[in-house]
Amino acid sequence: MKTPTSASPYIDDTPPGTIRVSVAEATKIGERALKKIGFSQEDAGIILGQLIDNALCGYPFTSLPRILAIANDPKTKAPRRPVRAVHETPVSAMLDGGNNVGYVAVYKAAEVAIEKAKANGFSIVGVHDSYYSGRNAYFVEKIVNAGFVTLHSACGQPHVVPPGGTRPALGTNPICIGFPSAKGPFILDMGTAALQWGEVQLHARIDAPLPDGVGVDRNGMPTRDAKEALLGGVLPFGGHKGFGLSLAMQTMGLLAGAARPNGNVQDYGFLFITFAPDLLMPGDQFAEQVARLMEAVKATPRKAGVDEIRIPSERAFRERERRRREGIVLQKKVVDALNAL
Repeated sequence: MKTPTSASPYIDDTPPGTIRVSVAEATKIGERALKKIGFSQEDAGIILGQLIDNALCGYPFTSLPRILAIANDPKTKAPRRPVRAVHETPVSAMLDGGNNVGYVAVYKAAEVAIEKAKANGFSIVGVHDSYYSGRNAYFVEKIVNAGFVTLHSACGQPHVVPPGGTRPALGTNPICIGFPSAKGPFILDMGTAALQWGEVQLHARIDAPLPDGVGVDRNGMPTRDAKEALLGGVLPFGGHKGFGLSLAMQTMGLLAGAARPNGNVQDYGFLFITFAPDLLMPGDQFAEQVARLMEAVKATPRKAGVDEIRIPSERAFRERERRRREGIVLQKKVVDALNAL
């Protein structure tokens, strides 16, 4: 396989309807688009830091296509204010996101979480009045790489239909937990919906059918048509268990200020609970124990035909290194739409 260069970022051995670009070229495409829709150089850099990493880690629906969703969101056209603390203690902060996109507001909340945890060993930080934050593992990896254990929850606008319901009542409400390890971070990042909303949007844009059993139309009936699902919703993963976990994450969002004044949960709420392992044991000892636990799990006897037992995020970390060398694959329809903004 060819490798992209600065002179020729495109590679011809790609699936139909896609192009392969270097990280540098993908960054240029994204930067041009974000500036066209009103983002500063600083904010565009923060946003692209995640979008490019998402693409590298093999999550195309949470990479550059998200700029199109941001561009079409009324919040993007509304005035923005600096992210600020509205309530603060030495170990906590409630942040007003100032209508900044979550890629920016939640990134700054993660920085506050690290700062307070460094000073006190523990922090809890919430942020609201924001929207799309993207892939939670991106923020959690930043905190874990600073040496902390962290739990990050997010809730948003209703897209998930509860079991037996016909209308969305919950956000896709992911939960992400990260632990430092002597052999690289262990990060569990999982949505509580059967499919993330950004992936439904991408399927609709490229006219691709949804997998079975994830989407419903406006009447609550199963559908594989992504455009119909955009008018209806998606189901929680795992039936009532996923629904219960989603409801718990929506409740965590209330702590971050996600409720509107009338009590309806229509705002996004993001929460970080972060602490230093050495509150309980030496941090280096804990990191070694985590590494040994991961090794023990991976050493579990495997069924015939199974090459490896993979730890959560292990695939993404490997994919990141491979795609740095080989480039990022983007849907041509998405690139054309970004260039047309």
